[in-house]
Amino acid sequence: MPVGTAATVKGVSTPQLADTGAEMVLANTYHLHLQPGETVVAEAGGLHQFMGWPGPLLTDSGGFQVFSLGNINRIDDHGVVFRSPRDGARITLTPERSMEIQMALGADVAMAFDQCPPYPASEAAVAEASRRTHAWLERCLAVHDRANQALFGIVQGGCFPHLRRESARIVAAMNLPGIAVGGVSVGEPVEEMHRIVREVGPLLPEDRPHYLMGVGSLRELAVAVAEGFDLFDCVLPTRLGRHGAALVGGERWNLKNARFRHDHTPLDPSCPCLACRQHSRAYLHHLIRSQEMLGRTLLSLHNLTTLLRFTRAMAQAIRDGCFAEDFAPWEPASPAAHTW
Repeated sequence: MPVGTAATVKGVSTPQLADTGAEMVLANTYHLHLQPGETVVAEAGGLHQFMGWPGPLLTDSGGFQVFSLGNINRIDDHGVVFRSPRDGARITLTPERSMEIQMALGADVAMAFDQCPPYPASEAAVAEASRRTHAWLERCLAVHDRANQALFGIVQGGCFPHLRRESARIVAAMNLPGIAVGGVSVGEPVEEMHRIVREVGPLLPEDRPHYLMGVGSLRELAVAVAEGFDLFDCVLPTRLGRHGAALVGGERWNLKNARFRHDHTPLDPSCPCLACRQHSRAYLHHLIRSQEMLGRTLLSLHNLTTLLRFTRAMAQAIRDGCFAEDFAPWEPASPAAHTW
């Protein structure tokens, strides 16, 4: 799911986003609450109409901002009090308030309000965050009543296997239409992320979608799909694009590099994106070196297309019965990395 934090995937228009093959987009509850406010979005007919996106939408709960804005918030069992990064105003998010905002935004999937602990954190601190996440999930369930919006719960537990197992058991018992695993890709070693995915994946109910939050690199996607995960989001493709980097053949290329100055071949001849169909590496290098907005947009489109092609290729490999051979274990130089 491309990340459309403020009801827009940065630097990319809605028609351009559709051309990448994107089917579902994620938006950010906390930031949309700050600007323009959920009332404005509701007046427009909901988030789909407001941003002009006809496909499925998911809104996070604001729980990630509990982690990422830890320097400007205070957490207790009631909820989280933030200081607005815009004007310093006091903002209180509780499970109930997060549900109210997400129901007003009107996305197809809403996420339960949770506490994502940082890495590293003590076992006691992670256990407290998990306990709070489970209590907040019950409060979310008590007030969420939008019939055309699915509510997903979130498994926490940090890097502690017994806390992950307990959290998976508690959240799965809620019998929600989807279940997510949070608290990964928050600074832990990649080997720890892989271990968590491999331990938690088999514990999740098989009859509903599994969502691994905040993960978007090729190897990690392949590892997670091998363990039964279905949904992913990450700012990586557009963030790399804004900084002049492209995902090509499982590698990251810095288009600022002088080696591209006289290279008049397509960025990736196999890629159907606008950047690869119409422009050369030399032109993209020129745009990035000149700090032209078009260069950032083209690389963002390419990176989004690359990740979406990769996920579609994994889905096809599952249907064809060759996923284990082509994608797991993932090796960056494997033929599968170049044939999507």
